[in-house]
Amino acid sequence: MTLPLSFPPVAECVPRPEDAAADRQALDALREQVLQANLALPRHGLVLFTWGNVSGVDRARGWMAIKPSGVAYERLQREDIVVLALADGARVAGTLKPSSDTATHLHLYRQWPGIGGIVHTHSTHATAWAQAGLPIPALGTTHADYFHGEVPCSRPLRPDEIARDYEGATGEVIVETLAGRDPAACPGVLVSEHAPFAWGRDAAQAVHHAAVLEEVARLALYTRQLDADRRPIGTALLDKHYLRKHGPGATYGQQPPAART
Repeated sequence: MTLPLSFPPVAECVPRPEDAAADRQALDALREQVLQANLALPRHGLVLFTWGNVSGVDRARGWMAIKPSGVAYERLQREDIVVLALADGARVAGTLKPSSDTATHLHLYRQWPGIGGIVHTHSTHATAWAQAGLPIPALGTTHADYFHGEVPCSRPLRPDEIARDYEGATGEVIVETLAGRDPAACPGVLVSEHAPFAWGRDAAQAVHHAAVLEEVARLALYTRQLDADRRPIGTALLDKHYLRKHGPGATYGQQPPAART
């Protein structure tokens, strides 16, 4: 019997040594990136003990790397980082149990293909706003430099959602809360009665956004303590500060020579 012409030759089905080497190099690079991002959390004062996690992805290979559950940051090594398949969560590398928030991370990556890193912390001021069930208003330009509007707070999870799949439902309610908004223009959210999540193009930028989210939460709390009736800044100032750092007409920072005016 003749095989269909669409079948590849047997030799093409055998993994090539150079492919395996490239995969190993990519795996090591992803784990190192995620390790360094996790180690940055305590340096920025965003975590106590093991209260947080960072993940990152390799979209080309369909991998997600994430901190293992309950491992202290001072003991964390590259080989401890757990790598899973984005499609189904199957283990790719690592022997430790992944973060208890893994299902939340996986859901966000599947829903938002433009993000490459996610951070979850219980940083003090952002968590206080989340526990109060309140969004963080854009009260000044520090906020507007990173968030094009308020940082939203989700609704509380229902008892049936908690019982069914708590971590997966957390991812679902985050996506629900950001409906109609570009995740890149709002790189963080508060989960009501829980804590913040932040994201970015990679794990390092996600940590940066988590640190900014904590700072704008702190500034907003102090501002409202000084003036309980302080209203958010106007659209003109909000747009000016956000769009000069982001978008096609961005002017902040050092532009490539060809783009300078």
